Amino acid sequence: MRFSENVVTVLALKSMKGIGNAWIVNHFHPSTPLEVLVARMNEKRKPLEWMSIEKFMQIRAYFASQLEQLSHTQGAVALGDEDFPPYRGSVNAGERPVLLFYRGNINLLKRENHNVAVIGLLQPTPQIEACEREVVERLVANGVSIVSGLALGCDGIAHHQALQSGGNTVAILPSSLEHILPTAHRELASEIVERGGLLVSEYYKEPTSRNAFIQRYIQRDRLQALFSDAIILSASYAPNKQGLDSGSRHAMQKALKYGIRRAVIYNETRDALNACYDLNREILQRDKRVLSLHKESLEGALNTLLVRDKREASLFE
Repeated sequence: MRFSENVVTVLALKSMKGIGNAWIVNHFHPSTPLEVLVARMNEKRKPLEWMSIEKFMQIRAYFASQLEQLSHTQGAVALGDEDFPPYRGSVNAGERPVLLFYRGNINLLKRENHNVAVIGLLQPTPQIEACEREVVERLVANGVSIVSGLALGCDGIAHHQALQSGGNTVAILPSSLEHILPTAHRELASEIVERGGLLVSEYYKEPTSRNAFIQRYIQRDRLQALFSDAIILSASYAPNKQGLDSGSRHAMQKALKYGIRRAVIYNETRDALNACYDLNREILQRDKRVLSLHKESLEGALNTLLVRDKREASLFE
């Protein structure tokens, strides 16, 4: 697989106790000598816990050997690499990505590429699916790449429709690329890559605990917002309704926090009593800036959602 010295160093740093993404963002630079990095780490440690440069080099060598053994991962990029993708919005150092593993076209995450995330619940009705497919089809027709999380339900629909419409799609995973989850979508994952799309993950091996497993899904949700110019919620239950909740809520909350444009698919007349749209309705009530997408408003709302700069021409002329 393809990886840089930056990747190895960042992996080694992430393995250190007390070193997280915020520390790496604030202290790591490709031009910084490893001796300086180790000295900065030791500033946080007691003398008996100091790291030697020799030990750090051994740790780097271990991770380099681990990466060489990966068979289903095409490459990895880290902070400082020329092709490390920029995030959208405004985000604190602790939530910024610093390392990504990928298979496919990593250039789809470049800022000049127009990306929109389309997400939603795991068990959509035929009506929800039809509405989502129409939105995705319109997006792809106007040069937009579709971002989603490869999950069952609305995520899978978004990826499938993007491919059917001849567009690009990016799947951001909570699992490693060595053991893609859900297993039911491994064939879809392969098709995404074969058709010029991208699979991306922050992880190269499996979690060691159930809590770590759950946290990966939440972290995945933040990346769906960070690598998209806008995010669209197809449908989702609100928390505590019918005992169900959707990870889409985390992604929509992160988009709000980062200043990423948000929209929901919702028709007041048709969907007012439908529990599948509880989160959509709740978001619209709390934030008047959120766009409501339905058949009558679709063209105008999508045009507003997708114009990234006031100087851009309409995408729907």
